[in-house]
Amino acid sequence: MPSDDGTEPEVHARISTHILDTVAGEPARGVYVRLERRDHDGWRTIDEGDTDGDGRLRFRVPLHDWQAGGYRLLFYVEPYLKGESFFPEITVAFHVHDPERHYHVPLLLSRYGYTTYRGS
Repeated sequence: MPSDDGTEPEVHARISTHILDTVAGEPARGVYVRLERRDHDGWRTIDEGDTDGDGRLRFRVPLHDWQAGGYRLLFYVEPYLKGESFFPEITVAFHVHDPERHYHVPLLLSRYGYTTYRGS
């Protein structure tokens, strides 16, 4: 998103995700994922997008929005699973302690369950 003066803001791409469909044994392509940050008013969207052909998404977060604090990823998996999912959306909340480090939050997905962890 351009700044008030029309220039592109400096971005700090220090957060990414990767979704693997454990039933199909392949990446989950085209899954919409939203990244939110918790502030004094609740949750605020700071980036969003769809996973690429390899099931990956690297968020482009403006420097002023990437800081220590609470974040969450919302994975909207129901369309990908064609309505046959027990969990239509998956929320993974986490805490950024050191904004200088890279944070990778993978999701292993099936129709009836999921697993996530802090990746590298």
